[in-house]
Amino acid sequence: MNEKKAITLSHKAKEECGVFGFYDNDGFDVARLTYYALYGLQHRGQESAGIAVNNDGVFLSHKDLGLVPDIFNDSILNKLQGMIAVGHVRYSTKGGNYRENAQPLVNQYVKGTLALAHNGNLINAGELRDDLQQSGAIFHTSIDSEVVMYKIAQERIRSHSIEQAVLRAMDHIRGAYSIVMMSPRKLLGARDPYGIRPLSIGKMQNSYVLSSETCVFDNIGAEFVRDVEPGEIVWIDKDGIHSIHHKNASKRANICVFEYVYNARPDSVIQGASVYETRKAMGHELAKEYPVDADLVFGVPDSGLCAAIGYAEESGLPYGKGFIKNKYIGRTFILPTQAQREAAVNIKLNVLKSSVAGKRVVMVDDSIVRGTTCANIIRALKEAGAKEVHMRVSSPPFLWPCYFGTDIPSRENLMAVKYSVEEIREKIGADSLGYLSMEGLHRAMRDIDCDYCHGCFSGQYPMEVPVAVDKKEFEHNKERKK
Repeated sequence: MNEKKAITLSHKAKEECGVFGFYDNDGFDVARLTYYALYGLQHRGQESAGIAVNNDGVFLSHKDLGLVPDIFNDSILNKLQGMIAVGHVRYSTKGGNYRENAQPLVNQYVKGTLALAHNGNLINAGELRDDLQQSGAIFHTSIDSEVVMYKIAQERIRSHSIEQAVLRAMDHIRGAYSIVMMSPRKLLGARDPYGIRPLSIGKMQNSYVLSSETCVFDNIGAEFVRDVEPGEIVWIDKDGIHSIHHKNASKRANICVFEYVYNARPDSVIQGASVYETRKAMGHELAKEYPVDADLVFGVPDSGLCAAIGYAEESGLPYGKGFIKNKYIGRTFILPTQAQREAAVNIKLNVLKSSVAGKRVVMVDDSIVRGTTCANIIRALKEAGAKEVHMRVSSPPFLWPCYFGTDIPSRENLMAVKYSVEEIREKIGADSLGYLSMEGLHRAMRDIDCDYCHGCFSGQYPMEVPVAVDKKEFEHNKERKK
């Protein structure tokens, strides 16, 4: 039996929420298909999940904390009968992990009922919340999504349709968002004018679906139609699919680069580009920039595997396994606060001693945030007998926080801000360390039919952000208004 070494995984940049919508024209079981879709989006959030359905104007919903298969069963799904559905899986970039923060949000107002699921982060949510509270609004959650819901409901009172209300609400909300929502007669999807968060349209016979990622279309038997465009609002009703654009919509999406680096599943296609092939291309560029004489290349499961394959292909070095991951422990234990991370059950990898002992190895991972994870892994590899451990990172160093939903912390907690590459190498115990350059990143992403936000690497964001205020203070001020 192979000797193995347990490793604690923590301090990774966190994933995004996942949204899904279904408009049925063919008699499908929309709740079960939404359940399968959320299962396929589980990697985007494991803290809570929910499904809301519309049965001829009557809204039914079920949501809770936990994983999709733990929240839903046959009995619950059998009760969720309808022809329109909205689903959500959540990672709490903002707002605590409480049941009331689970989505979709379902609220009644003077025009009827709305259900909304949201992926992203608003940079002016605090101000909007304060204004709404001053006008008498009572909030039941601490999440940005409820602010979006209120603004849409507010605008609907003075608009002739729900899509016009969403269009007018977009004049007020700033930041990154992909929204899937339903009214009594329509399913709607919308992306912010910069197109930072992904949202795609699929079709099943005469029915339509909306999803954060295309991978779920394969899961449920849907055919990809196209991406929702930046600043576009699409709505689906009994007459088919319709669309309008916001006046400030960008001609090209500025998709979050981290969708390709880490967030999305490798079998998804975002803005016309395969996530798998893009990550491999990052590995190819990394091998060109930082070659090394070694015996074996492997990736840190799961986010480093694709880039490691690319590195091995370009370098000609053998690709293999350095670790076995416990398949029953996924991103569930990647928690949003330092206290939770320290208290949580460890996510564990087992080093394959027979694979690494006596060898010079190249270990590829997607990023280094605080450095704790890779230091633990490198130490375990050397204890298992690796002669040398050369670390390669398939993205540039994190130098700036993210204000659009990816949980990259304040600059004071980013290792690359405090230390040089050589100092980081010493601290994590690697024999060499190489980050993909910005130029290499651009080359790897040349086939993507859009622009992309790389503010976390460059400090250059597609819209004005409060960079003059430290992110921790920005988040504190935002929370204080809740």
